[in-house]
Formats: sequence, structure tokens, C-alpha cells
Amino acid sequence: MHELAVTEQILKLALHHAEEAHARQVTDLHLKIGALSTIIDDSVQFYWDIISQGSLCQGATLHFDRVPATLHCHSCGQAYTLVHELTACPTCNGVQVQVVSGQEFQLTSIDIET
Repeated sequence: MHELAVTEQILKLALHHAEEAHARQVTDLHLKIGALSTIIDDSVQFYWDIISQGSLCQGATLHFDRVPATLHCHSCGQAYTLVHELTACPTCNGVQVQVVSGQEFQLTSIDIET
């Protein structure tokens, strides 16, 4: 259900920037979402279709760019990408790791018509 609040924030940001640019219509929004994020693309799309009705963003296409999770092992210094679930370092089996990427949730760009 948190996708509704997230989608409302996306709409708020898009409308703010569209109005600043004197847009007639928002056509596309590009979202970067990390693999470790709990955001579900289909839920965001579902809420978007409902809450954007009657706004400059109605009919805009959402583009989801999923970023893989990358971790850094503190034991051996190896960086590695998670394939499915959280795992120990494949090089040394170390478990003291830091997430480098994969938790992102960003609105990276908005395409408009003026």
C-alpha cells in the first residue's frame, strides 16, 4: 500500500516541474528503482493511472529502470552483484558487506510538451 504514497509524491514532483516549465502535457516519466527496493512497478502504474486523471500528467507513460543490487565486501574488498537474494561474498564467503547500489528510488527525468 505504500506505493500509493510514493506515487502521489511522484505526481506532486512531476506537476511542480511541469508547471515551472509551462508545460501543456507531461508525456513520460523515468523512474530508477533499485532491486532491493520494495516498490512494485505494477502497483505504481495502477495508482498512477488513477491519481493522474484530470492533471497535466494524465496519460503519461511511466518508464521503470531496475538497478541491480551491488554489494562491497569489507573482508576482501570484492564488489559483487546480487543475482536473487542476499548472499555472502562469492570470493571469501564474508558477510560483512555494504550495499553500494540497489536501494534507489528516483524520478530521473520528465518529458513534457510545451
